[in-house]
Amino acid sequence: MRNNYVIFKIPSLSINESFARSAVAAFCSILNPTIGEINDIKTAVSEAVTNAVIHGYENSVGDIEISCKIKGQMVEIIVEDFGCGILDVEKAKEPLYTTKPELERSGMGFAVMESYMDEVVILSEKDVGTKVIMRKKISER
Repeated sequence: MRNNYVIFKIPSLSINESFARSAVAAFCSILNPTIGEINDIKTAVSEAVTNAVIHGYENSVGDIEISCKIKGQMVEIIVEDFGCGILDVEKAKEPLYTTKPELERSGMGFAVMESYMDEVVILSEKDVGTKVIMRKKISER
């Protein structure tokens, strides 16, 4: 199969999280993933988009860009905001760490992404934004 990709933008509104999750799942379906694989991808995308909505723009609305690329059986999903950035990525990756305890956030977003995807890379810069790159190899059936 030839390399394939899709890129789309959504406003950082929580109501758009389910659309993003479903759109990515629909795109990945061309690889005929298992139910488990598609659920892993949907969960990871949900976490990445939710992080961008809650933390990316600090009480304002901005763009979240989502891109998906397929190369062979590998899916690469990038969720990027152009907001405030993460000051300490390593600290943010620690399970149960949250900067918004008043919102009853569990601080498990990055840990969940890492458990469901084969690879997760987080690139962030203060006042520039955050890019979450997730990769998963889909089994051949």
